[in-house]
Amino acid sequence: MAFKKTIRFLHKWLGLTSGLIVFIISITGCLFCFHDEIKDISRKESRIVEDTGNPYLPPSVLREKALKLVPNGKSGLVFYVKRDRSAVVYTSNDKGSFYLFMNPYTGQHLYTEDPTTDFFIIVEYIHLYLLLPDYIGKHITGGATIIFIFMMISGIIQWWPKKKKDLKKRLAVKWSAKWRRVNYDWHNISGFYIALVATVIAITGLTFTYDWVGDGIYYAFNLGKGDKKKETQHPTIDTTAFKNIRISASDKAMLLTMQKNPKHEMFYVTFPEKKSDPVETGAYPFALRYDHQSNYHFHPETAKLLSAEPFEHKSLGLQVVEMNYGIHTGQILNLPGKIIAFIASLIAAALPVTGFVIWYGRRKKEKPSQKTKNIKKASV
Repeated sequence: MAFKKTIRFLHKWLGLTSGLIVFIISITGCLFCFHDEIKDISRKESRIVEDTGNPYLPPSVLREKALKLVPNGKSGLVFYVKRDRSAVVYTSNDKGSFYLFMNPYTGQHLYTEDPTTDFFIIVEYIHLYLLLPDYIGKHITGGATIIFIFMMISGIIQWWPKKKKDLKKRLAVKWSAKWRRVNYDWHNISGFYIALVATVIAITGLTFTYDWVGDGIYYAFNLGKGDKKKETQHPTIDTTAFKNIRISASDKAMLLTMQKNPKHEMFYVTFPEKKSDPVETGAYPFALRYDHQSNYHFHPETAKLLSAEPFEHKSLGLQVVEMNYGIHTGQILNLPGKIIAFIASLIAAALPVTGFVIWYGRRKKEKPSQKTKNIKKASV
């Protein structure tokens, strides 16, 4: 009895202190959930291209064309999304970062996305940092997410009936009751139904804030074994044997990666700024899905393959860590997964609201009315 009372106390006050942040995180998660589908409709001309059947232009060519449009710019990453989609060149200069969408067959510039003005990127930054400096905002959202996980667990503890025969009553809202009772039932029952999905979304979201969460997932799925740092480290480059980095190494690396993964749809290649950094490439089975990736590292001058980490050769812990974004957003199950994540996030956004209504109603009920006070004074 004392245990449940303590849980109820913590659930109430932690919920009140974190409720607004949880609402913002959840509602922005809903808005961001279908951003690719919405952009495909609203920006079709810049995101969808005709598959000519020709080979892609080399990444160095796309990079060079993109940098002509960004004064004093630099670029270290090119993404080939799919045969019928535009490629993306990530650039930056002293004014900020820009994502240039290019036709992968002709090199034609189609669209420039500015993170500071793009609606969905702003929504993403609110979701991650509340538009605060990242080193501040991420700890606020991270702390609220940890509290939310506790709220899910403590909510289940409070909801759990003492007797099995009462279980059926706890699984449905009594819609015929007064609105306050409906709100109370909805808060408890909706929280129960989304508890597992919402907790998974919350835990995977924490990996974007705290490295120790990702490390914990890695070692948990590897049963405490493995070395994450060693498994993900880049190969060492001997810089004494050449004078500078040849951009063509990135072209060769991209071609070799595509040859190794002929059925994959999405690829990326890096252009290292330092001589000591390798050219890194990645291959994904499906476009706009950032999971099940295979990674390769090449010498920045000769494009000699230095290390290969196909997805199927990675440890289970690393596979799960790298599927984190797909699990968090529901992408890993394609459209059905996104719908599940959307609904869970929408209900999660409603929980602080319905919880506040419960608290406010009880607080108001506990306060004796002025009329009652007067009656008590008169009786004295």
